[in-house]
Amino acid sequence: MARLKHESISRTIGSGVKLLQHIHQQNTPLHYIELKVIEMNPGSRLQETLKKQEVCIVALTGKITVTNGTQTFNEIGTRTNVFEKIPTDSVYIPIEEEFELEAVTQATVVLCYSPTEKKQTTVLIKASDNTVEHRGIYQNKRLVHNILPDSSTIADRLLVVEVFTDGGNWSSYPPHKHDQDNLPKESLLEETYYHEMNPRQGFVFQRVYTDDRLLDETMTVENGEVVVVPKGYHPVGVPDGYDSYYLNVMAGPTRKWQFHNDPDHEWILNRK
Repeated sequence: MARLKHESISRTIGSGVKLLQHIHQQNTPLHYIELKVIEMNPGSRLQETLKKQEVCIVALTGKITVTNGTQTFNEIGTRTNVFEKIPTDSVYIPIEEEFELEAVTQATVVLCYSPTEKKQTTVLIKASDNTVEHRGIYQNKRLVHNILPDSSTIADRLLVVEVFTDGGNWSSYPPHKHDQDNLPKESLLEETYYHEMNPRQGFVFQRVYTDDRLLDETMTVENGEVVVVPKGYHPVGVPDGYDSYYLNVMAGPTRKWQFHNDPDHEWILNRK
């Protein structure tokens, strides 16, 4: 099993562009997800040509302009820090297209890829298009921004969501999994978690484990790190005094989020 926690690599990939994270098939057990986190200086540019991959470009912080040659989305992005807790803009681009990013301000961008054969349509996903949810009770509360939920028809494979969890709370809890292609009971979706903390020196704990415990790893995760979930349950615990943000990317053979709770811990949903 490849390591499940990936630290920032901070490697320059162009003038004014740093690659902070690159998750792909060669350094993880994943088959359906590739992820890049990049930092861009004002005026810097990044160009890519997609093959049989779709991509969701998330303007995590700062403002960027995105063009695919026929459409240009100018100065998208709504926040300077994710902990402003407001939705941001994203762009979906289908397979076999070229695109260019230009940083209008200092910006951090997440590129979420998944392999597919299906040709969709380029779409600007405005911040106002995100559905916002408050999930959980007691110490299981979190704020959710749905960028590409499974109810959306924009993408063929990708699901993308942001989650904010206040200090002293748990998230992705009770522990749940989605690693069986067994619909309607459960779907097979790989997942990645890109984490940020407020204040930045904070940390969270994330456990990834399977029923048979052949995979069972508990990680201390710090700001800017990525946790890979090829299978199994994957709860996150946030210490008091620090708030947690993570960007989830999920993808699999069927674009449906149908999860299965760990039966040992499902009882907490019935508390009064």
